[in-house]
Amino acid sequence: MRPVLALVLVVNLSALGYRLTEGWDWGDCYWMVAITIPTIGYGEVEPLSTAGRFVTVFSVVGGLAVVQLSVQSLLGLSEAGYFRRLRHRRFLNWVQTMNDHVILCGYGRIGREIGDQISREGVEVLVVEMDPERRQAAEEAGLPVLMADATLDETLVEAGIHRCRSLVAALPSNAANLYVVLSARGLAPRCRLIARSDSDEAARKLRQAGADQVVSPYVAGGRTMAATALRPLAVTFMELLAGTDCEVEEFRLSADPVRLGELNGRSLTELELRRRTGALVLAIRNPEPNLLNPYIYRGSSYTPDEPSLLANPGGEVTLAPGQLLVVMGSQAQLAAFAALLGRALVSIDTMRE
Repeated sequence: MRPVLALVLVVNLSALGYRLTEGWDWGDCYWMVAITIPTIGYGEVEPLSTAGRFVTVFSVVGGLAVVQLSVQSLLGLSEAGYFRRLRHRRFLNWVQTMNDHVILCGYGRIGREIGDQISREGVEVLVVEMDPERRQAAEEAGLPVLMADATLDETLVEAGIHRCRSLVAALPSNAANLYVVLSARGLAPRCRLIARSDSDEAARKLRQAGADQVVSPYVAGGRTMAATALRPLAVTFMELLAGTDCEVEEFRLSADPVRLGELNGRSLTELELRRRTGALVLAIRNPEPNLLNPYIYRGSSYTPDEPSLLANPGGEVTLAPGQLLVVMGSQAQLAAFAALLGRALVSIDTMRE
């Protein structure tokens, strides 16, 4: 602010000097200052008196001093990183406006594919990356990048961990992904966490740390290639859906039978979900037997002996607390399905990607 204040002072003092020495109106005074300070020299408004020439000398010298001061101040601010911090602060303010986005920690080869896939669905992605080259690659792909350490709690808070729909830990190090999952789970217990691992041991530790889903690129790639050799149509089914308006979503029912109300114990045939919503129930995943609460499940038709996953369930299958319904349909159909479940519904997760 010093150069600005100095410039304002020189301009007004010079204009006041012309006013007192020459008796010009304020318009002529400021015009004379405007062509004098930058040394443009269009010519005098009117012939100057001796006192007016002293005012002109003051304007020229003062203007040069202000310019020099301004240049030195700007260079000092630039060297101190002021403008970089200012841009970072503006970026953080913009990040605070993001909501229901995906935080992608790491933008390597896997991170790039994840970012591309999520962006195609119209979901906002915020990349957290430390490497300058990967940051540049993410920005060239049109993704905002938070240049910070993803293993720090402060970074996750700045990235909007409390407002995001999920966090993906795709860092190249298993230890780094473990730190991210631990930090994220401690900050946001309800946030959906997906982590990358390179070994079974790392996957086990990531799950213990609180990851909802752990994916090994090598294992997943090998299984996909093997399945493609045996069942190519089944493997490409999800890719075929990408060209349509269909989605596959998971609808988790409440573990409290009171919230289920009349849905508890009702069969799919009785509920007529397909006719009433148009959505198709592909599978039903029952709660793990070791998680059952006898009090909660008293009066329910569900028994621990049933398989954990019922694919292509028949009409006789009944709904029970804690179940996970895998449903396919358009966005409108899935919205109608969610409205039909009402207060019995706990969460919805998209599976199409």
